[in-house]
Amino acid sequence: MRVQSGAEKLLGRIPAESVVIDLGCGNGNAAAWLAEHGHRGDYLGIDASPGLLDIACRASYPFFAEFRQADFLSPGWDSPLADGSCEFLLAFAVLHHLPGEAARKEFAAACRRLVRPGGCVFLSSWQFLRSEKLRRRRVSWSDIGLRDSDVDEGDYLVDWRREGQGLRYVHVIGDEERKSLAGQAGFFEMEFFRSDGEGGILSDYAVWAPAVGR
Repeated sequence: MRVQSGAEKLLGRIPAESVVIDLGCGNGNAAAWLAEHGHRGDYLGIDASPGLLDIACRASYPFFAEFRQADFLSPGWDSPLADGSCEFLLAFAVLHHLPGEAARKEFAAACRRLVRPGGCVFLSSWQFLRSEKLRRRRVSWSDIGLRDSDVDEGDYLVDWRREGQGLRYVHVIGDEERKSLAGQAGFFEMEFFRSDGEGGILSDYAVWAPAVGR
């Protein structure tokens, strides 16, 4: 199973017996990759799209795999899950699609609650502004009846040319904001690197670990 190169770098570090929660799991690409590489621990994938989850559920896995639907913008989406539910939590390409600073903070706090002491979070955020080609896909907020003053700095509307036409909200997360999210949620950032796409720089990857005493 093909995944983004940055994601593959991190997935390869997960011990085979570890419990994994995959937030924004989509059609189960990460689960399929883990299956192909000898993973045996329990896996839970959560996504908002019923269609993508249906694809993920139709695959077979050599470990216990469960998939659930949840909207990360809905209060209490994580409440059915116990504290410390996993050792490794994946949040690839999720944060930049959550509108509003409060929503991103709440998501990071939920991640902290779900990760056990000694575990960590692997996350990525899209940095489309580093590509001249992708920058041309920006759409004016006026196209959907909004003004620049109605949105936050770093918010963009992008022509989403995948399986037809559409628009997608993207928030470009800088280093300062990412580290602030980590710290406020009770994490410290162990590692950061860039990967994927044109020039290998179109996604930022980070590894967050629970801070001692938090």
